[in-house]
Order: sequence, then structure tokens, then C-alpha cells
Amino acid sequence: MLRLTDIKLPLDHDEQALELAILSKLNIPKSKLVSFEMFKRGYDARNNKNIQLIYTLDVNVTEPEALLVQFSQDQHVRATPDMTYKFVGHAPEDLNERPVVVGLGPCGLFAALILAQMGFKPIVLERGKEVRERTKDTFGFWRKQPLNPESNVQFGEGGAGTFSDGKLYSQVKDRKHYGRKVLHEFVKAGAPEEIMYVSKPHIGTFKLVNMVEKMRKEIIELGGEIRFSTRVEKLDLDKLGSDPIYSENKIGSDPNYQLKGLHLSDGSYLAAKHVILAVGHSARDTFEALYEQGVYIEAKPFSVGFRIEHEQSMIDSCRFGDNAGNPILGAADYKLVHHCKNGRTVYSFCMCPGGTVVAAASEPGRVVTNGMSQYSRHERNANSAIVVGITPEEDFPGHPLAGIALQRGLEELAYKVGGENYCAPAQLIGDFMQGTPSGEIGGVKPSYTPGITLTDLSTVVPDYVTHAIREAIPAFNKQINGFAKKDGLLTGVETRTSSPISIKRDADYQSVNVKGLYPAGEGAGYAGGIWSAGIDGIRVAEAAAMDALAKLTGRDADKHN
Repeated sequence: MLRLTDIKLPLDHDEQALELAILSKLNIPKSKLVSFEMFKRGYDARNNKNIQLIYTLDVNVTEPEALLVQFSQDQHVRATPDMTYKFVGHAPEDLNERPVVVGLGPCGLFAALILAQMGFKPIVLERGKEVRERTKDTFGFWRKQPLNPESNVQFGEGGAGTFSDGKLYSQVKDRKHYGRKVLHEFVKAGAPEEIMYVSKPHIGTFKLVNMVEKMRKEIIELGGEIRFSTRVEKLDLDKLGSDPIYSENKIGSDPNYQLKGLHLSDGSYLAAKHVILAVGHSARDTFEALYEQGVYIEAKPFSVGFRIEHEQSMIDSCRFGDNAGNPILGAADYKLVHHCKNGRTVYSFCMCPGGTVVAAASEPGRVVTNGMSQYSRHERNANSAIVVGITPEEDFPGHPLAGIALQRGLEELAYKVGGENYCAPAQLIGDFMQGTPSGEIGGVKPSYTPGITLTDLSTVVPDYVTHAIREAIPAFNKQINGFAKKDGLLTGVETRTSSPISIKRDADYQSVNVKGLYPAGEGAGYAGGIWSAGIDGIRVAEAAAMDALAKLTGRDADKHN
């Protein structure tokens, strides 16, 4: 087959236009076109009066080799690559060691699924509840019921991505086509087939709940075991060498420990030589316990700020003009970046068209915001995080876990200013820009539950965050007219943009100083979102499987790149 890229057609083109575009591009008669299918569909809305759809198509033609020669200098005509996922191996029937996956968010889910499909019968440990019970606890908290620290937006089957927009795209490089495997498994579990070809696929919370259940069922049917409400309390380690030199922020070339097993919260012990650690970016107690045991951890940059809400109709109008409401385009999104005069960077993050701002706390006495939307994206408001990048060197120096302390401090202050009842502090954009506390809501109605407390948000975050966002909002308004609208709403605080730590790993995806421990996903600092976390889960599952197979045959594990 041939893959044709950059096929541009008007937004309102008819059914025959794609076929005619193929025939025109290849300069062939209709008799030589056997069939075609859509691989990707995006759009160019830079000129909202003339929005174009941009297609990538896989085309089955007679004599494809001759056409490849004819178009050898055309980068938009190539042979369709083989993007089929290929397993790296299969477990033997007499396998006497089962790998363990800690965490059942997107990363852990795909790590467990891949291991199960290869016959390794993984054991999965999840500190939270199964997804439907977890959903009840989360929705209950939003309705002013008590926070369950083990069952909330952050913890439980499906991970934090379950209560999100369900975006399935990122900037991650995917040379081995793991991303197609992620999408394929999601479709098999019930996701809309369009996620295989639209340029910015999303799923939404309610669909994700059903999909997670089906994927869990497959893992179990393939011999896997899942233990809910089970937390890892401590690693069982054999010491091999000297402790890591944290003060110099470096690590030696040889591992310091060999993993033997896990001590669990129910008092039991689980022997394990291959453990995939996919705990998510909010498992702060786990990070602290790992650090205390000597697992090498570094502080890493993350971002802090607020959620910003506008009416979705305004965003649609600005982005799509008279084409707003077109079902192919759906609810409009945006991606904004501003580099401040003082060197700070402000950017939009986790934009949720037609969604809501949600309470994402996982620890008592702290307020955290996030964004969520359903597949339809039909809610009244658009929201996204508007956050400022911060670094360990400048903003939380001195300790690998200092970023966690910074997050907690901001979340505790938001809880206090919000009224100590999990309501979030909020302020109108116009008042924030002028440094005036807000007294009443304007045209943009808040979507955050349990509720908001109008205040002065500059009292909730460091001055450098306030100054940077005040500089960025007028710049963003030049790209989206109305972004600085005075009655738009800011709600705080957004602190869980990414993990504040990185659990360093080597070329075999194992911890640089604990043999047998495989840090993975967002919590370890190697992913950002559902799709990239799933991809990392596959990578790490392959690495653990290859190491296990190599040890079974008495060989050293090959480097897995």
C-alpha cells in the first residue's frame, strides 16, 4: 500500500472528494484504485474563514512499486509502513516468577496488559479501589462528602487520567509504534474508532471507566491477578554496594541494591525480582518511603498556577469563526505559550474544551484543581491550566523531595483561603490583573465543585507566579480575542501538572541503583498524560520481560533501547 500525506480539502467537501484527490495526486485512472482508508485527519484553522482538513491516507492500488518509483522525489508519497505491534517474547509454561506491577493507572494498566498478553501472568497492586467504587468516592467528594485519601481523582484503578479530558496525544517520540498499540487496545475495549485517525483524539471520563474495566478483565482472563486496596509499604533489598551520593546529585555506575520482594499494607510479603513502579505523580508517601530506603531520586521541574475558565462559545468563535459548531471540528481547544521578560515561561496545560474544573485533592487539608470533560465536550465552559514553569535550582533547591514540600505548602494555603472546607479560592480575571479581590461572579459561571471562595489569588501563590501570569494573559489575548475578558474566572491552585521528582533509570529501564525495580510513567518522571504513560508502560513491560527471559536461559539481559 501507499501512504499519501498532506492531502488538503475544504471543511465542507463531499464524499467523493477524497477519492478524486487520490486519483489526482497519483495521476491514475479510477480502475487502478483498489481501496483506501484514513490513517489521520487533522485541520488547519489558522484562517478560520477557510478551514481545511488535512488527511493522511493509506491507498491500495495496482502496480504500487511503479508509482513509488515515479514519486520517489515526493515526500508525500511513500510505502505504508508496518505499524503492527510485535511482542518481544513469550513466557515459558514453567515460569516460576511472576512480575509485579505497582499502580493501575494508564502506565501500569498497559504494563500489566502487555505482560499478560506475553504469558507472564502479572500480579498488580493498586492502593485504591476498582474504578466504579472509586468513581462513587470521587463524585461523593465533589458533593461535599469526606475525602477518601486512598480513593479519589489521583488514586484508584484507571489513575488520574480517568477523571480528565482523556486526551490521547503528546510530544513523545514513538518510533516503535507503541502508540498505535495503545489506541488499538483502547478501541478493542470500547473507545470510538475515530481515535485511530483524528489528530487530537480524546475519550472522556465515562467511556474511560468502561474501557478500564474491560482491560482489567482481559488481564485476569490471561492469568493476571489484581489486588485492590493494597499499598507497597517497603522494598526488600539486598545491599550490593555503597549508598548513592545525593549531596552531589550523581550516582555511580553500579547498582547499590538487588530487589527481592515487597512488604505490603495488609501485612503480607510478596517475593518479586521484577517490579514495575507505576504509582503516578501524586504518590508522595511512596516517594518518601523509596527515598528513605536509598532508591536514587532527583528533583525535577514542574509547573504551578491556576485553572482558567471562559465560555466555550467564545473560544469556538475565536478559533473557528463562522465554522464554529461544525461537528467535524467539535469544541475548539488552544495551546498557548508566553516567555516572560524575567525568563519565566507561562503556558496552557491540559486544556479541556466543554469541560469542568474538578477537585483533585488526595491528602486531607489541601486543595488541588484539575480539568475534566466527557467525550461530548458539551459543557458550557472551556478550561485549562495556566501555569508557570519552576525548577529545583531556582525555586526548591536543596533536597530531592523539596518539590513535594512546595506543592503541599501551596495546596494547604489554598485550602485555608478557600474556607477550610475544600472550596477553592477563585478570582475574576479582571480583578486578578488589577490586584483587587473579587466580590461577585460575572458572566462565566464556575464549574468547580464543592464550590469556590472569591478572594485575591495573589495571596495563594508566590509573587513570581502572579507576576508571570499577569504578563502572560494580555499576550494570550492577542491570540484568542477575549482571553483577558474581565469576567473570566481563575481557580486555584494547580500544582499536579507533573511529578516533582524523577526516579532515575538506566538503559535497561531499571532503577540506576536498584536492580529489578522499573520506575515508569508520570510518577517516575517519564510520561505526561494517558497516551505517553501507556507507551512507557509497554516499554518497561518489554524490558522486564526480556530480563526475565534472559535470566531463565542463563544469559545476561540484552540492552533494551
